Amino acid sequence: MNVRFIVTLTEDERTELGNLLSGGILPSRKMKRAQILLAADRGISDAEIAATLAVGTATVYRTKRSFVEEGFHEALHEASRPGAARKLSTKEHALLIATACSKPPAGSARWTLGLLAEQMVELTVHEFVSKETIRRRLQESDLKPWQRKMWCIPKVDSEYVARMENVLDLYAEKADPKRPVVCFDESPTQLIGEVREPIPASPGQPARCDYEYRRNGTANLFVFLDAHRPWRAVKVTDHRKIPDFAACMLDLVDVHYPNAEKIRVVLDNLSTHSASALYDALPAEEARRLLRKIEFHFTPKHASWLNMVEIEIGVLKAQCLARRIEDKDTLRTEVAAWEARRNSSSAKVTWTFTVDDARRKMGRAYPKVGGDKALAAA
Repeated sequence: MNVRFIVTLTEDERTELGNLLSGGILPSRKMKRAQILLAADRGISDAEIAATLAVGTATVYRTKRSFVEEGFHEALHEASRPGAARKLSTKEHALLIATACSKPPAGSARWTLGLLAEQMVELTVHEFVSKETIRRRLQESDLKPWQRKMWCIPKVDSEYVARMENVLDLYAEKADPKRPVVCFDESPTQLIGEVREPIPASPGQPARCDYEYRRNGTANLFVFLDAHRPWRAVKVTDHRKIPDFAACMLDLVDVHYPNAEKIRVVLDNLSTHSASALYDALPAEEARRLLRKIEFHFTPKHASWLNMVEIEIGVLKAQCLARRIEDKDTLRTEVAAWEARRNSSSAKVTWTFTVDDARRKMGRAYPKVGGDKALAAA
């Protein structure tokens, strides 16, 4: 560092540096180099520049040398640094991923960064592997072995396929007022009251409510959704027992679709969702009358995503129920207002997943009953 490099900027270069520094956010290193060049151009010593900008004198020296030997723009754009060599080789990285996806050691519920670091020391020639190295390598593979999600994994057998394709065929039909397809499900909701009066919003101040609240019990929402036209209905009840289900089917036949010849109802496998439930709750002749007009189509077990009404329930929760509602009367009023507004806006669920999509995406999981040729022929 005995060579002295003199920085002499042109007027255009001074203007460009000034614009850079006043024009907004810059990368820290580029900003420091611009400041070094301007200070050196004014004749300030290396030591004083380093002290003022909180950088090392070596940084000042390298910037000035780059300016003199390589040019103005090269001095501003520092060459990339090679950085330290990676601790784990490609094969060792693959070994880490395989280890993280395997069963943890006895006595451990899951793999941790510390456990994986210890295991890599045992499996490789490294005497030490830091937890930070493990974290970075796992992050590159988007892997977090200490996390676990609960998931209901369905068994895709012949019954699953039959029910799925039956429901998808219903969705693919054209709208027929005489044979409507109605998706049906229920959802519980909590009734939550305020302990203290909320403070409404004002300019510059959001609405505020106390973190304490009062539990006022629960209510149940039965939701109907027409699969082919923009219509839905919500019935608020105290329970979701057999009499409640029977009352919903009675409404479906006599109130919502009195002129339909056959109402195809898509629903899940809840124990109350059955023809026998109508006989348990109603006189035999009344149950028989309803079942002559209703045709149940059950989704596969653990496949609630196939019921289109699940999407509508999600919309209901987001648009109407995501707040504190303290009693059933208020709940009925608010839900009725949401239902009327959504129906008047002609909102509907657009279903695009078909049987062909299912066979293409789930073909490997399809049962091999009858052989591959039978499936191909179908």
